[in-house]
Amino acid sequence: MSSNLKSTGLVSDSGAPQQSSGNDNDLVGAADLHDVIRRLLVGLTPTLGFTALGFIFGALIFLVASPVASTTTSMRVTFGFAGYGKGEYPDHSKFDPDDLRAPDIIVGAIKRQSLEATDELQWRIRSGLTVEGLIPPNVIKERDRLRAAGQTPAPYLPDEYLVTLSLRRSVPLDNRQRELLLNEIVSEYREKFQRTYADIPLAFGNAFDSLKVADFYEYELILDNDFQNIRSFLEQQLDQAKNFRSSTTNLSFSDLIAQAELFSQINLFETLGFIRENGLSRNRSVALVKMDYFLRSLEDQEQKAIAEEKVVLDLLTREENHSANYVLGIKSQATQQRPEVPMLDQGLIDSLLANDSTNFLVRHALTAGLKVKSIQAKKAQLLGRRKDMESFLNRNSQDQSALFEQVQKSLKNLESAYNLLISDIRKTHSDFARQQYADAIRISMQPLTTNRYKQLAESAAVGGTVGLVFGMGLSLLGIFVGSKKST
Repeated sequence: MSSNLKSTGLVSDSGAPQQSSGNDNDLVGAADLHDVIRRLLVGLTPTLGFTALGFIFGALIFLVASPVASTTTSMRVTFGFAGYGKGEYPDHSKFDPDDLRAPDIIVGAIKRQSLEATDELQWRIRSGLTVEGLIPPNVIKERDRLRAAGQTPAPYLPDEYLVTLSLRRSVPLDNRQRELLLNEIVSEYREKFQRTYADIPLAFGNAFDSLKVADFYEYELILDNDFQNIRSFLEQQLDQAKNFRSSTTNLSFSDLIAQAELFSQINLFETLGFIRENGLSRNRSVALVKMDYFLRSLEDQEQKAIAEEKVVLDLLTREENHSANYVLGIKSQATQQRPEVPMLDQGLIDSLLANDSTNFLVRHALTAGLKVKSIQAKKAQLLGRRKDMESFLNRNSQDQSALFEQVQKSLKNLESAYNLLISDIRKTHSDFARQQYADAIRISMQPLTTNRYKQLAESAAVGGTVGLVFGMGLSLLGIFVGSKKST
């Protein structure tokens, strides 16, 4: 048995067990590591030289490429206003983050920086400006989970966007000017948003500017239309803010509606009634000619509106025959007991209702009918005024001189009350807009520009790293630069 163990090498000739070869492997590994360290130490001086050369070359490359390289200025902008969750502006038009890059926005921002708005500068800024949505990681994970489950995630609209301006260093703008320019772009966009959706239109409350070139009989048409616009505007604002009360005027929109009603009953009706009662006009014959032309225009509009209403009503009649079968088909399917019936979300239900042809035709039929009635009401009102004007046609025009003075006096009182009402509306709406759209467009991170010296240090560090790796590689290969011997 002992001879068998010797033959296998498990024991030595003296009878002791043979030791494992693991120690020999450790010795070989230590010898290899010692050789690697020895080579690195021998080539340490050339390696440090290559590292220094890499630092220098990296810095030189950065300085040479600096004029054609770009500098990036970034900021973050947050949007939040009524309708934004649906991808819409407050007037239900489509929201597009690229509106920040609109030509008028760029030109306005350049002028606010007291720069010359040349075509080349505008093109460089527009081409270098990017707007990217920032999506939180948890939202990305949730959408990936829905896709993995076989579901289609709903469209996602980011609340925050990264606005980046990349311009070459050759553009004559320093870092501070680029940051201010990016700020001015957002400020210009915010002011445009304020003018479009928050401020009262410039033509609001300018009825007396039109009265300067109008005849007395036209006062009723101008002032009545203006009052209806005022009332519609106040009712629209009341729907948006029923509990709002201005800190400046201490008035709510319901208070303003009541104030407008008092204005019409006390001031407006007095002046208009006096004009109509006396048939006042600077030239009654010319007034009748204008009324006749207006009547013909209303008749043409009425015929066109009636034709449109007839088309919509015919389509609605045809659709009623199909809608009954359609509803019965849905009911018959709904009564079936099927456990695999898919769940319907609110978005799908809203989409079905919006695309329903019957509801579409009903809404258009209602709109067409109201349009016809409105034109007919205007026509009847104008016919009444024309009849009154004809009754005063043969009267002596000199009898109106005293009446004109009385009307002018009444108009002064009317204008004072009108200006007071418009002033209260503007102040109240200004407070409401300031509260409603205070955070509509907000800068969540101030502009930051990449530091040139930091980029220089990074470029030099990359060059130094390449030189270090190159020197270490030569040392490990046994190539020692400057040495007469090589392994």
